Amino acid sequence: MTFRLRVTLLATLAVAIAVVGAAQGMYLIVERQLTSQIDAQLAETADLVRRIDPVRLAGRAGPFGPRPTLISGRADILAQVVTASGEVLRADAPNPVNALVTREVREVAAGVRSEHVGDVYVQGAERTYHVRIMAVPFGSGQALELARLMDEIDAALAQTRRMLLAVAAGGVALAALLGAVVARAALTPVARLTAAVEEVARTRDLSRRVGAGSRDEIGRLANSFDAMLTALEMSLRQQRQLVADASHELRTPLTSLRTNLELLARGQPTDPAERQQLLEDLVAQMERLSTLVGDLIDLARDEEAPFPVEDVRLDEVAVAAIEDMRLRYPSVTFRYDLESTAVRGVRPRIARAVTNLLDNAAKWSPPGGVVEVRVESGEVVVRDHGPGIPVEDRPRVFDRFWRASSARHLPGSGLGLAIVKQVAEQHGGSVTLEDPSDGGTRFRLRLGAARA
Repeated sequence: MTFRLRVTLLATLAVAIAVVGAAQGMYLIVERQLTSQIDAQLAETADLVRRIDPVRLAGRAGPFGPRPTLISGRADILAQVVTASGEVLRADAPNPVNALVTREVREVAAGVRSEHVGDVYVQGAERTYHVRIMAVPFGSGQALELARLMDEIDAALAQTRRMLLAVAAGGVALAALLGAVVARAALTPVARLTAAVEEVARTRDLSRRVGAGSRDEIGRLANSFDAMLTALEMSLRQQRQLVADASHELRTPLTSLRTNLELLARGQPTDPAERQQLLEDLVAQMERLSTLVGDLIDLARDEEAPFPVEDVRLDEVAVAAIEDMRLRYPSVTFRYDLESTAVRGVRPRIARAVTNLLDNAAKWSPPGGVVEVRVESGEVVVRDHGPGIPVEDRPRVFDRFWRASSARHLPGSGLGLAIVKQVAEQHGGSVTLEDPSDGGTRFRLRLGAARA
């Protein structure tokens, strides 16, 4: 069953329930009104009859002449005078209608009930008669019973039922038709979205867009889908660029390794000093290759690393990173001002970002230079006193594999600062480049909300 058909059926069912409920309510109202009119007629007739002397009505003859022909005075209402035992003392009909003398009527005659109004069904020779009766006290030990046939009321109600049934059937049919039209109009954007999804899945073309034509929920869904396609397209483009850049960066050390190994395989060079230099170059290229592969693995983590998120003391991370950098760069002096501060995050990733900042600062510092480190309020600030970064190169310092022309001779993969930016964004922070007035470079790493 299609979604459009389900929507149509649900709309039809909802309208059908509403129409049937309304029709039933209307029928009950009409029935109550018609029955109330009959009851009002019976009550009015009963009041008129009770104004006459009950003794005269109950006797066979009175001092004022022959008894009236009809007790009720109306041809459409039958009247009977009934005792508590159920005996009919007098009736408008030629013969008493004992079938109308119910238990409730006898109770009214006995004084148990004040009055009684109800329906009685009398089985006749050809059909069953529906009679509305009313019984009221009429003298001592007697009750006046009035009865009226409900044929015209039943006919009117039957006509009402037929009309309401026809209206309900028409309403349901119209609801089904309008439901189908509304479902088709409402689901047209969904059909367009479905077609776009199927087209993207078939062609893998992430440049396709749905385009929202409204501001309702369907329009928001289309906008969300377009935003998702944009993010996927950007992610795919970045992945392709990463593969291309990584291939280019890996090609250089691999080519150098291959060339040097081929020379060694041919027994060259023969000079021991040159041969030792060649071996040292091989080791350096292997280290560069290992560093590049490690950076690529870190950078390729688009999601959070599978490490526990905990409270990380930035001052402790900075101390560990400084001690490591002192061993790697013994000619550089590290000065630090560390405040006890903690952030929520992944300790290995934060440590890697801080280490990369210190490594970058130490690498650009001259022999005997000073690297200043400050930790406070969830920030790590690293400043060197090197040559600084040219203005034209500053927009690209956090790009993957980008290296300034003046850094080609220095070790590195061009991924260190890109990893710092990624770690900062993963922890809800940022990293910025600042240009001190007295030279050098300052990097400010913010890592979310700090904790005292």
